[in-house]
Amino acid sequence: MRRYIYISAVFFLAFSLLACRNLLEENPKDQVFVENYFQTENDAIAAVNSIYAILNSTSSPPTFGGVYHSSYWVVAGLASDEMENRQAGNPELDQLETFTFKPVNSYLYDIWRNAYKGISNANFAIEGIPGIEMDEGLKNRLLGEAHFLRGMLYFDLVRLFGDVPLVLSLNAVVTPPRTPAAQVYSQALQDLQFAKQNLPASYPAGEGLGRATLGAANALAAKVYLTQGDWQECINHCQAVMSSGNYGLWEDFVEVFRLANENGKESVFNIGFGTANNSISFWEVGQFNVRLLPRGLSGEIPGVNAQGWQVANQYLYDTYDPLDRRREVTFLTTIHNVDGTTNTVEPHIQKYWDRIGEPAAGNTDSDFPYLRYPDVLLMYAEALNELNNGPTTEAYQAINSIRRRARFNGTEELPILPDLSGLSYQEFKEALLQERQWEFVAEGHRWFDLVRFGKLQEQVPKAKPGVQPQDFHNLFPIPQEEIDLNPNLLPQNPGY
Repeated sequence: MRRYIYISAVFFLAFSLLACRNLLEENPKDQVFVENYFQTENDAIAAVNSIYAILNSTSSPPTFGGVYHSSYWVVAGLASDEMENRQAGNPELDQLETFTFKPVNSYLYDIWRNAYKGISNANFAIEGIPGIEMDEGLKNRLLGEAHFLRGMLYFDLVRLFGDVPLVLSLNAVVTPPRTPAAQVYSQALQDLQFAKQNLPASYPAGEGLGRATLGAANALAAKVYLTQGDWQECINHCQAVMSSGNYGLWEDFVEVFRLANENGKESVFNIGFGTANNSISFWEVGQFNVRLLPRGLSGEIPGVNAQGWQVANQYLYDTYDPLDRRREVTFLTTIHNVDGTTNTVEPHIQKYWDRIGEPAAGNTDSDFPYLRYPDVLLMYAEALNELNNGPTTEAYQAINSIRRRARFNGTEELPILPDLSGLSYQEFKEALLQERQWEFVAEGHRWFDLVRFGKLQEQVPKAKPGVQPQDFHNLFPIPQEEIDLNPNLLPQNPGY
């Protein structure tokens, strides 16, 4: 996403120095900083923008992963039946792939510490903005964005780690204990409820691209309710998104990841990335292509920065119908060299590479699609199946609309992936899990989906013979670095 959210450089530097200390370190100067900082409308805007900036920021070596920059979707892909590691000399990624990871893992630590940096920035905004004399509509919208982002970060933390500290104030205790997961989920929903009451359904043309909306709050709330097993509330929130008229499916799957279509009708909420040469913006460039495209691509594009660190699992690739449009768009298996020769490579993930918008590949402006409209449709179908102990007409319509799109090859619908009908509860549930895998490769869904469906231990060995997750792998370990700073995080999650 090309700099649609601007950040005050002075604010970002000052508050980063505050937020980058240990998240739980109490300092009486913090409150003075808050009181003195918030003076104008621009201060409020900059405070909220600083939360967005954390979402896509990189960490320090060796991962450069941040939260959603890459660690989130790399972890969810490797610790599942979706991806395999090809980054030599990186045992922590190998351990994620083989479910031998331990509490000391830089990628898990990246997610934890950067999520709490974002939460700290959100708390800063939520505490400081109400005292500013400014337009009330803008004030409430900015507070809605801060609550949305805090709710999103807590939702992902609790799904990944279970009980986590629930820090809602800059004056929180120095070493808080872990809060029961149910309470963290409840707080995420409270934040999203506030967001729903204060976020706009859309922004004026050319404004607000990449910012949270009412649709994003409803969709994320639907996912929270789905995770908790509250089927009716999930259905209600999905219907709110579906009936809004603001979202839809692109006719051709290839259009989903076009740079020209970012923040289009299929995007419910994206994590934005900016241009590589924009030194003013605090947006980072994305590394989807660097991580995912094959090293041999230099034969087609001389000088390209493509490392092929993570690749698609062959088992996943083979589950697609060969004519499924998603397979063609998602994977690269042939390199066309400039000398006219071709090389066949194992399936690499190319979906984020817009050959028209960014023909040189390498670093990319492509956003990370945190919530896409097909996710809403499939959540809706899943909740209907659960609530009614079997698929309804509406559930079939939702999943079949996605299958119908996959049949379209850019010119016509092919006789593949027929509409589903006549399935039992369990058959439909299995079809949903498979459809989600085909649709959301490298979008950070797979580990979460396998855990929610209770299929992690069953599915992974099919794709990775000899790898057998245990029940305790339904949560990741609390990072040891955080336990060393805060012993109240003990006991560690079982199994670690």
